[in-house]
Amino acid sequence: MKLTKKSHACIRLEKDGRALVIDPGVFSEEDAAIGADAILITHEHPDHFDEERLRAGLEAGPATEVWTLKSVADRLSAAFPGRVHTVGHGDTFTAAGFDVQVHGELHAVIHPDIPRVTNVGYLLDGGRVFHPGDALTVPDLPVDTLMLPVMAPWNKIAEVIEYVREVKPQRAYDIHDALLTDLARPIYDHQIGALGGAEHLRLAPGTSAEV
Repeated sequence: MKLTKKSHACIRLEKDGRALVIDPGVFSEEDAAIGADAILITHEHPDHFDEERLRAGLEAGPATEVWTLKSVADRLSAAFPGRVHTVGHGDTFTAAGFDVQVHGELHAVIHPDIPRVTNVGYLLDGGRVFHPGDALTVPDLPVDTLMLPVMAPWNKIAEVIEYVREVKPQRAYDIHDALLTDLARPIYDHQIGALGGAEHLRLAPGTSAEV
């Protein structure tokens, strides 16, 4: 499976000639969703779901389909009938040849005064890759590659480290990193790598790795 990091929380996965994209948001490249056979969206916040980018992907690929939660699906279903699927915690489905399990229900707490929106994570091919969206969800299966939300208004580095320890992946790749400056990256790399208990890795946007 080929993993390509896009900007911020967006990733592209490819196998057997098909591509799946997760969370093309406003911090991602304008063409992040184009060429995808399937698109998964974890929640409605604009850094994970940008309607313009998603529509561009659906219009460019007449067979492209989307799996997401209700708040996002409601904004797209009428324009793309039969191509937008609503999912929630516990659901399983196949998208672009990937077996997908849905984990999680709510976005992490940003502040007690801010209502929590729905958030789901996607576990691919029995645990080969897990993208949690904006929550520190721990799936009930072993995870090979964890997409790690490394820096967000709703987390701190101690929570990130504990999350890696709890999931116990073989490796963790940074996502949700658009707000992390280059000056801070060595600090995060050192502390997560030294304390998380898993191989901690980072890909520059546009670069790829086999997972």
